[in-house]
Amino acid sequence: MSFAPLATTSVGSFPRPTWLAQTQRNQLTFRLEGAALAEAMDDATILSLCEQEELGLDILTDGEMRRTGFIFHIAGRWDGVDTEHLVTKPIYRNRAADRLVPRITGKIVRRGPASVDDLNLARAHTARPLKMAVPGPMTVADSALNEFYDDEAELAFDAAVALNGELRDLQAAGCAVLQIDEPAMTRYHDKVRAYGAKALDRCLDGITVPTIVHLCYGYPGGGSLQHQYRYEDLLPQLMATRIGGFHVEFGRSAFDPKVLQLCGDRIVMFGCVDPGDSPVPTVEAIERRVGNALRWLKPQQVWLAPDCGLMTIGRELAHAKLKVMVEVARRLRARL
Repeated sequence: MSFAPLATTSVGSFPRPTWLAQTQRNQLTFRLEGAALAEAMDDATILSLCEQEELGLDILTDGEMRRTGFIFHIAGRWDGVDTEHLVTKPIYRNRAADRLVPRITGKIVRRGPASVDDLNLARAHTARPLKMAVPGPMTVADSALNEFYDDEAELAFDAAVALNGELRDLQAAGCAVLQIDEPAMTRYHDKVRAYGAKALDRCLDGITVPTIVHLCYGYPGGGSLQHQYRYEDLLPQLMATRIGGFHVEFGRSAFDPKVLQLCGDRIVMFGCVDPGDSPVPTVEAIERRVGNALRWLKPQQVWLAPDCGLMTIGRELAHAKLKVMVEVARRLRARL
């Protein structure tokens, strides 16, 4: 499948309707249980798809309305992962606070699909191409307490095998684009060199649809920026893999877009909008930002997206930011 130059999309998550869930202090709480919750999640997914179509996005996601979290919606369906008895652990190097995380208590083995039903629901309610996301092996390792493996690299490769199974099932079910979320990669370049790039490559065995690795800095809801870990060191390592493209964060960073020439001719999902609780940018500001990226990239390889997921902000603000992004794509396409 081919996509228009400057195709517009999102990272994955959208704000949940207040009738479905509430978030306080980074803690998500659903308002219903059992069958009523399942029905509400389906309704919210369908609503999110309708909203994305109305906004004019080219590549849609399911909005991740049925996910309790972006990592363990997938990894929670693996043997060896305990999502019931959480413990505290620092994640994402130098982050200010510890987080409650699951435990790795045995060898990781995938039991079966975790997100194919999410894809099938979405495909039943839109004809537009869909993009689905899974966590990357480094981020799985960083976001859980390892109580089983002697070697973190072995943990990551077992996770990569499990993730490859999920990606293959999504591809077979008709997913147009796949995304691997790896915020840990932006903080642990040493681990990327040691095993992370190889584990990412293992995820891609048998995958033929466009596949993007999401390389953000892991703070969609705000927080102190950690851009001392720069893309210049990371991108060349990942260019040695089979990954089809990169999602990079330029909406709230001050990176020089010259670094994007390191991406060669691969897809660049260009983060051009701050996903946090900040004012809606002007069309002109985003147009300049994208224009600077196009000095180094061909329009055919560039997709436009926010820097990260949108679930931490309100629906009105999220929609307003996406409208600006879609308008920028429309204007720039008209000049091509």
